[in-house]
Amino acid sequence: MESSGAVRWVWIAAMVAGVSYSLAAWSGWDGGWVIAWKGAGVGLLAVWAAVQARGTDGWLIAGMLALGALGDVLLASVGLTVGAVAFLAGHVVAIMLYRRYARGALHAPVLVIPGATIGLAAALTHDVGVAIYAAGLGTMAECAWGSRFPRRVAWGAVLFVVSDVLIFARMGVLADSIVPTLLVWPTYFAAQALIAHGVVWALREEAA
Repeated sequence: MESSGAVRWVWIAAMVAGVSYSLAAWSGWDGGWVIAWKGAGVGLLAVWAAVQARGTDGWLIAGMLALGALGDVLLASVGLTVGAVAFLAGHVVAIMLYRRYARGALHAPVLVIPGATIGLAAALTHDVGVAIYAAGLGTMAECAWGSRFPRRVAWGAVLFVVSDVLIFARMGVLADSIVPTLLVWPTYFAAQALIAHGVVWALREEAA
């Protein structure tokens, strides 16, 4: 896919960092080096997208990924609330990008995504702040499905929702379950990788 060997190696490094971090997530390791490791996967995806950016849309996807990497670091170093603000900002950037590539009227099943996400967040956490965040998350996924980007972008957005719903569940009904620990990071990183790959590929094809 990539035209440059250096760009290809950035992608490979992102995959290695992101996939391997599952070991730290599953083991409960902590420390500054673990936080840096956590931010490296999506951070390198942001670099990969940025070096290929050729216009506003390229910088929007790079910015969205950078905000995701910032959220990863803040979540581990400061806390859930501050990290969520960075992720919410990333969702807003993604919504802007996806709406620029809207394919037309949305079908009814897609329109329920924001409401369903908000409902799950409210039911699992009973927290207004989480519900507000979920509104941005669900709208992002809705806009991804309604965009002209490849379907892997839309499925990546759905995986993002799944990952965050697992986090919401860990705050309540799955507080004592190993399921969120096992699945949150793999679904999240897969989501970011699918979104990054699909958007950057489509932008490059359009510019060719």
